Amino acid sequence: MSKKIFVTDTILRDAHQSLLATRMRTEDMLPICEKLDQVGYWSLEVWGGATFDACVRFLKEDPWERLRQLRAALPNTRLQMLLRGQNLLGYRHYSDDVVRAFVAKAAVNGIDVFRIFDAMNDVRNLRVAIEAVKAAGKHAQGTIAYTTSPVHTIDAFVAQARQMEAMGCDSVAIKDMAGLLTPFATGELVRALKAEQSLPVFIHSHDTAGLAAMCQLKAVENGADHIDTAISSFAWGTSHPGTESMVAALKGSEFDTGLDLELLQDIGLYFYAVRKKYHQFESEFTAVDTRVQVNQVPGGMISNLANQLKEQGALNRMNEVLAEIPRVRKDLGYPPLVTPTSQIVGTQAFFNVLAGERYKTITNEVKLYLQGGYGKAPGQVDEKLRRQAIGNEELIDVRPADLLKPEMTKLRADIGALAKSEEDVLTFAMFPDIGRKFLEERAAGTLTPEVLLPIPEAGSAARAGGEGVPTEFVIDVHGETYRVDITGVGVKAEGKRHFYLSIDGMPEEVVFEPLNEFVSGGASKRQQAHAPGHVSTTMPGNIVDVLVKEGDSVKVGQAVLITEAMKMETEVQASIAGKIVAIHVAKGDRVNPGEILIEIEG
Repeated sequence: MSKKIFVTDTILRDAHQSLLATRMRTEDMLPICEKLDQVGYWSLEVWGGATFDACVRFLKEDPWERLRQLRAALPNTRLQMLLRGQNLLGYRHYSDDVVRAFVAKAAVNGIDVFRIFDAMNDVRNLRVAIEAVKAAGKHAQGTIAYTTSPVHTIDAFVAQARQMEAMGCDSVAIKDMAGLLTPFATGELVRALKAEQSLPVFIHSHDTAGLAAMCQLKAVENGADHIDTAISSFAWGTSHPGTESMVAALKGSEFDTGLDLELLQDIGLYFYAVRKKYHQFESEFTAVDTRVQVNQVPGGMISNLANQLKEQGALNRMNEVLAEIPRVRKDLGYPPLVTPTSQIVGTQAFFNVLAGERYKTITNEVKLYLQGGYGKAPGQVDEKLRRQAIGNEELIDVRPADLLKPEMTKLRADIGALAKSEEDVLTFAMFPDIGRKFLEERAAGTLTPEVLLPIPEAGSAARAGGEGVPTEFVIDVHGETYRVDITGVGVKAEGKRHFYLSIDGMPEEVVFEPLNEFVSGGASKRQQAHAPGHVSTTMPGNIVDVLVKEGDSVKVGQAVLITEAMKMETEVQASIAGKIVAIHVAKGDRVNPGEILIEIEG
């Protein structure tokens, strides 16, 4: 008996998140939507994951407006999003009223299918989101975050699927975010899920280890109903199997998708050209790498770690960090490595390697994790580490959101007139600092997206080879055209390099920092720490909060600052006891390793 296989394409969300740091702009999506809408996909994944963050932080686009535009451009296709359960699209648990408000607005603005997962596979953290999706009359997809460990067994995954079915889910997805599935393990898991629960089974696997297409074929043979693919020009590596390839593979079989291969090829050619536009965001860590089967690190996490190590001048230590990640994961009770636990584990491993001492610095997120603030750990955590991190603080053994008071009323008051809609309030809720900045810039008419660098013409490298010989670019930024001549490059220092530019004929000195940040007028004027009372940080980041003021007395080890790097927060502590005599930073400042941030006089 034939069985049609349904296809979800990730081209407008996870494909470019995996390969191009989530940088594709709405203007490059809309022109191809008419053809995408003709394909007959079961759904298109267009929203959620890191797209919301990237829209607001880098692209200066309203993510809600993107969703509305895609809804209008794709009238015949289900739109799907990835939702992190109680974390929604952020990195903490939100109160239940925020979850319900967010889901309701996402549904109104165009989302039909909500793929809901929890980084700990703690189903308690899925309940409110599932209820909200069902209340909106939309499709709730319960999700298994697939991983391997001594505690992650087929029986455990089947038990989770049964719980999600009992909670009202309409389907179940196997989310293999790091590419850990192997073909025969896939077949065994799918066969067990089909035998033990009644929901349709979706298979979502990244091709990091080069196995995903084989896994999908085994899944289909064992009863899976749906597969996730990506148009070929954004497929494979840390992305997903190519749509055209899977359609061709199943064509004429009992599992034929029925999709038009020629139409898909036309779409692939369009995105082939689009991908070139974003060449500056290509990562060297997006090809096939079977090491993922050991370190379990998702592709987006690898590229993030690489950027941070590059900032430190320590990219040669990447293998040490990748080796430390499984050790940290074991200490934390084997959480799946998916947002936010991937960042929690990866950042802690990063600190451990660069400090030369394990857990010399423990991030606030690791402390909260060990306390139970993200839910129940899948396995047994290292009790010695837990005591070191949280001392005698009480463990959280209930659903973490049960401890949260309603937030929406306060959020509306905090953002005030900057919010022109409930959607704006929710943008602020997801990312308070960058959300507020986005809304302020929108109100002032000063939203400035990242510059997309043009692809240098043949021979341009030779023209730029000599000192003082200009390299010319013509850069278009949403209708504005700028001519930029780079006429000289200064000495690299402290992770920065000075460039001497002429922009539309006006001379300008700028300092280039990684991640496309330009700082005019030279490097930070902060001096380098050289005395015991000089408080500094070991890695670049942003100041989240200053916990002391001049004149305060502090003890050794007392937290004086909170910094953020790689989306994780860390306390910076006083190195000596004494009096605060100078503070050189404020909330929001960018800081670099070794700079004097606070001075303490003993």
